[in-house]
Amino acid sequence: MTGSRSAHAAALLTVAEMARADAAAIAAGVPGEALMESAGGAVANEILARWSRRETVVLCGPGNNGGDGFVVARRLREAGWPVRVALYGDKATLPGDAAGAASRWGGPVEPLGEGLPDGDPLVVDALFGAGLARPVEGAARRTIEAANARGLVCVGVDVPSGVHGDSGLALGAAVRCALTVTFFRRKPGHLLLPGRVLAGRVVVADIGIRENVLDDIRPRTHENGPALWLDRFPWPRAEDHKYSRGHAVVVGGAVMTGAGRLAARAARRVGAGLVTVAAPPTAIALYAGDAPGVLVWVLGDAADFAALLADARRNAVLIGPGNGASAATRERALAALAAGKACVLDADALTVFAADPQALFAAVRSPCLLTPHEGEFRRLFPAVGAAGGKVERARQAARESRATMLLKGADSVIADPGGGARINANAPPDLATAGSGDVLAGLATGLLAQGMGAFDAASAAAWLQGAAATEIGPGLIAEDLPAALPAVLRRLRAEAAGRMSGAAP
Repeated sequence: MTGSRSAHAAALLTVAEMARADAAAIAAGVPGEALMESAGGAVANEILARWSRRETVVLCGPGNNGGDGFVVARRLREAGWPVRVALYGDKATLPGDAAGAASRWGGPVEPLGEGLPDGDPLVVDALFGAGLARPVEGAARRTIEAANARGLVCVGVDVPSGVHGDSGLALGAAVRCALTVTFFRRKPGHLLLPGRVLAGRVVVADIGIRENVLDDIRPRTHENGPALWLDRFPWPRAEDHKYSRGHAVVVGGAVMTGAGRLAARAARRVGAGLVTVAAPPTAIALYAGDAPGVLVWVLGDAADFAALLADARRNAVLIGPGNGASAATRERALAALAAGKACVLDADALTVFAADPQALFAAVRSPCLLTPHEGEFRRLFPAVGAAGGKVERARQAARESRATMLLKGADSVIADPGGGARINANAPPDLATAGSGDVLAGLATGLLAQGMGAFDAASAAAWLQGAAATEIGPGLIAEDLPAALPAVLRRLRAEAAGRMSGAAP
């Protein structure tokens, strides 16, 4: 699977894009009623496959999501399940396809707000769907909070009610689901926090929408994974040597030396032919003794750094981890950018521009990757509000800075100045440990040194780190991550070879 087919498989559709997909299917001859029947039927089938017959309450909303719920209720009743339906709103005002689904249910409809049944009913959440734009209130909120408080097993239709499909943000209150069944493609909110946690396990059901509708929609948001960048991964060739595989420079600090050492180790493991750690004279012996394969360069003054940059073979530079928020760090970042090096700026190299971020943005001409965590992001982009969610914030920051953005977290977002965005979802909680961000920055720097573009390098680095962390599992410390990379890279190269040969991935 290559090219647009790979991108289509990883596509995440916004609420507006999913509406376009539905409209395109209807225009191609699939009735809206058939789409609703397929959606509700898919949810019912997933329930029947996972749970034994039990009392069930289906919560239906006033729109098409509620219509899906009526189909679920009917299908479960036909399978012999005891089912109750509670409607938020007036049955007489349901829109066309939803009204038809309600009439085919044919059973009693209770008003939402009369309370959930006693005991341990299964709850089917078909209240609002992905497009909710305002906080949940009234009887809907009380019902959601009651279900969550009782720990009832909930199944979401499309997205958990209260979660916005684009941002993953919870609007007032949101259903905590064990399973969510969505249709055709996932939404960004299925991967972004807290939506990812609230959705539980997500199943994507085929409801009859053809994949070729994505050719016209051209989604710009994808789940990060090898299918998006594997054909550009810099595997060594038979004719390669250490100089042809790039020379990464890691600027190390005088005190917090672990950050630079971890980054250098990661850059080497991911394939950079040479790695130089440039550090103050007081710490150079420590870096020199850390690993025999690492080169060192003494940084005494600005002239030393200029001499380091003068060699065109040193083509990628990481500045920030453990460097200190100093004038020297600021000047080194600007000097590396002015020299046309591919740059990764992290940690202190971001903080030093908090008072004047435009000075950094104006200097970005060469490939540049910024890797802030949330605190650093807010300091560097104070005007970028949180209302649009993490993807839109990262996109706006990438446009403003003209740099690729890797906004870190359990749901890291990589955004390109051109508008593309990828959500990385394979990072396990074990990565919440000191030094993991330094390893991530080193991976990206090593890939940039080998000629990978900034968007792909950031994407590959985030995915590789997540895969390595999964390989290690509980007990992970940052030092483990570079050592786990060879096993991950072996599997990735086998996958790449399979794609080249035409074998199924």
